[in-house]
Amino acid sequence: MVEYRTAYQTLADLAQKSLTAARQIPAQEKTAAQWSGVGFAMFGKHFVVAMTELNEMLEVPVYTKLPGVKPWVKGVANVRGRLLPIYDLAAFFGERLTGNKKQQRLLVIDRDKTYAGLWVDEVFGMQYFDIASRNFKVLPELPESIADFIEGNFEMNGVVWSVFHPLKLMEKTNFTDVSSG
Repeated sequence: MVEYRTAYQTLADLAQKSLTAARQIPAQEKTAAQWSGVGFAMFGKHFVVAMTELNEMLEVPVYTKLPGVKPWVKGVANVRGRLLPIYDLAAFFGERLTGNKKQQRLLVIDRDKTYAGLWVDEVFGMQYFDIASRNFKVLPELPESIADFIEGNFEMNGVVWSVFHPLKLMEKTNFTDVSSG
């Protein structure tokens, strides 16, 4: 003999089974607050920049060189109908890009009157760190020229990630005055 069940009975049984299974799941322990940002490499060091300071990451586009600008200003590129100034970030700090050209990327800033592509060696994507593990010292092995733009670091799996603030570049006249003359 076939037992017929109403839809309500079937749903009530399913709800009871769900409650029984849920009781067996261990309680979630309190998780640590996290800081997240985009990791990148420049002159052989690891950096991370808060997502709130970036708009996007791009492959290095075809660009047009500009005459009469400082050597770290690479040129401008047309990105979706807008002219994007491209800056070699390592060269600005007196260093040079060391990565494989295929891995080099632009970190794009688009805030207020600033639209800029910062050329770096490599982008590693999102990185997550326990906020409590942040050290607010600038690593002594970093070039002195970058110290004003670093706000401590995080260490994860033996790699030290210095926290870089690209928006502070826009406050420096030696960055915003690109004319070589």
